[in-house]
Amino acid sequence: MRPLVQVALLGGSFNPPHVGHLLAAHYVRATQGVDEVWFMPTFRHPFGKVSEDFEHRVRMCELLCEDASGWMKASRVESEVGKDGRTVDTLDFLRARYPEHRFTLIIGSDILKDLPHWKDFDRIQRLAHVLVLYRAGYPADGTVGPPLAVVSSTDIRERLARGELPSDLVPGRVLTYAREHHLYGL
Repeated sequence: MRPLVQVALLGGSFNPPHVGHLLAAHYVRATQGVDEVWFMPTFRHPFGKVSEDFEHRVRMCELLCEDASGWMKASRVESEVGKDGRTVDTLDFLRARYPEHRFTLIIGSDILKDLPHWKDFDRIQRLAHVLVLYRAGYPADGTVGPPLAVVSSTDIRERLARGELPSDLVPGRVLTYAREHHLYGL
């Protein structure tokens, strides 16, 4: 019998992906006994957030993962589920496709206020271990880790709109890709 593969899932818009996402992935892999961390960009955001094209966000996540020796991956799974972007549907899909995997769902403490709006959160907790990381500025009971970097994709987009290049918050490969494809006004 093959050993189970422990996979942590980090979902989000990744609009654009940034160093906060990298820090979260490295922290979880270093401390939670997972074999892989998968970045899962939303295909259709369940709360209607407008984002750059899905393929661009997946590609930027792939670039974010390039230095991780294969343990950090970008996933297109949200485009394959074929539903309305609900986490519970994605987890059902993943559990059926990868029965040899055990999943941990990573969420930031800033998301806790939104959980009452999530579809079937009780079922999500049965499908995956839910790990709540402490996001700076959002203290909450039950979170793990030190406060993660104060960085958000919203802030990065605002900086780009002002003509600032946030090279301290977004890996160079991601910024180069965004510039080459004229994303975020670059």
